[in-house]
Amino acid sequence: MSVSQLLKERVRYAPYLSKVKQASELIPLFKRGQYLGWSGFTGVGAPKVVPDALAEHVEKNNLQGQLSFNLFVGASAGPEECRWAENDMILRRSPHQVGKPISKAINAGRINFFDKHLSMFPQDLTYGYYTRDRTDGKILDFAIIEATAIKEDGSIVPGPSVGGTPEFLQCTDKVIIEVNTATPSFEGLHDIDIIAPPPYRQPIPYTRVDQKCGRNSIPVDPERVVALVESKKKDRVPDNTPPDEMSKTIANHLVEFFRNEVKQGRMPENLHPLQSGIGNVANAIIDGLTDANFKHLNVWTEVLQDSFLDLFENGSLDYATSTSVRLTQPGFERLFNNWDKFKHKLCLRSQVVSNSPEVIRRLGCIAMNTPVEVDIYAHANSTNVNGSRMLNGLGGSADFLRNAKLSIMHTPSARPTKKDPTGISCIVPMCSHVDQTEHDLDIVVTDQGLADVRGLAPRERAHLIIEKCAHPDYKDLLKDYLERSEHYAKKHGCLHEPHMLKNAHKFHTSLMETGSMKVKAWEPVE
Repeated sequence: MSVSQLLKERVRYAPYLSKVKQASELIPLFKRGQYLGWSGFTGVGAPKVVPDALAEHVEKNNLQGQLSFNLFVGASAGPEECRWAENDMILRRSPHQVGKPISKAINAGRINFFDKHLSMFPQDLTYGYYTRDRTDGKILDFAIIEATAIKEDGSIVPGPSVGGTPEFLQCTDKVIIEVNTATPSFEGLHDIDIIAPPPYRQPIPYTRVDQKCGRNSIPVDPERVVALVESKKKDRVPDNTPPDEMSKTIANHLVEFFRNEVKQGRMPENLHPLQSGIGNVANAIIDGLTDANFKHLNVWTEVLQDSFLDLFENGSLDYATSTSVRLTQPGFERLFNNWDKFKHKLCLRSQVVSNSPEVIRRLGCIAMNTPVEVDIYAHANSTNVNGSRMLNGLGGSADFLRNAKLSIMHTPSARPTKKDPTGISCIVPMCSHVDQTEHDLDIVVTDQGLADVRGLAPRERAHLIIEKCAHPDYKDLLKDYLERSEHYAKKHGCLHEPHMLKNAHKFHTSLMETGSMKVKAWEPVE
């Protein structure tokens, strides 16, 4: 087939040009039950043309549920994986996903979802942990990888994310490369570490956020590359929701806390390298930092969003490293219109490095993430609503919270529902599922206030979190629960972290039975 001039310019390894195919020509390569790895992280940098061609083939031929795969992506992909879920094309999925169709299929039991720390997942895959029942010795049948350029040695220049691509390429049988010519080349923005398996692994040597190993593309065995496909589809990231008053209030509490930590000498004036999750509250916090007059900030995180560009442009942020730049279309335009300014201040790494516990702890990162709920003893649930309904997955929150110098969970004190204007309390007696333990969290902050629980015993934490963070409509209920628990625990000699197990999940059972967490009466406990 003919090769476009732009594709010829992007592909500087000539032998690949003889492998250029239309996506439709590749459909016969795919069989039910194969194990596939996609590039991509938080909805950017994922393959688009080949997945869409396969979905179209399924839809046209009524093959829903018949052409299905085991799908691995570094984190979430884009709308392509939602289309696959709608067509029952996913048998198994790991380690993180976003989108109503795919979470609905997981909770309906049609997709077996395996949740895992993002720092661990790619290399655990290379060890064969997740494909140990295969009898052919393979790990992945195909890796489908988006590139924005191919270098002279055949190596891949990714786009706006790296994720688990280096490891997928190490353990796949065959490779399909989608070269995206709809977006400018990201060449020069990446730094790619190839981490050896134990016992040959060496320390990741970074002591500053701007250190690099110097490899700016991902090596691949050209003999494994079976096809090259030109992609003209841009990443589609929804516009960010402007910060609301609640989010701004949470951000203000944190900014004041940071200022006091600097005043007390527990942090330098430029803080420590920042990590922030995604979502409205996370965006508001970064927006809050934009106007907080902190200078020479650094960022070591997993995802950069549009709000970080504001920190760059006002001079607050010196350098940022992540594994993904999840920008809206206006955000990508800002990036490329100011490429010479940003390219020296930004680095994209693989997720095993961006989320490395070793580096996070060495740098003393400040980790900030949003949970589903936090309980009175500072355990946090990041994944399962009412203990069972999977949202998106753990992601990298525990990579950072377990290892950061300062571990912060920020959440609204309550989330309104249709039946209750106050809504669901995000501070509960006992979490219905625990992803982050009381041993890992330092700060809990809501729109009501901030609880610094460092060094506090469980009962001290409980009283402080209720007083500082609970919504006024739930504060007395939580106090009542704690007082009853303390009374019961004192009688039974278990006062360290008192609970009444009959009532510990009463908030949740009340919600399921009445549509509100406002408990009418506690179960009697002797």
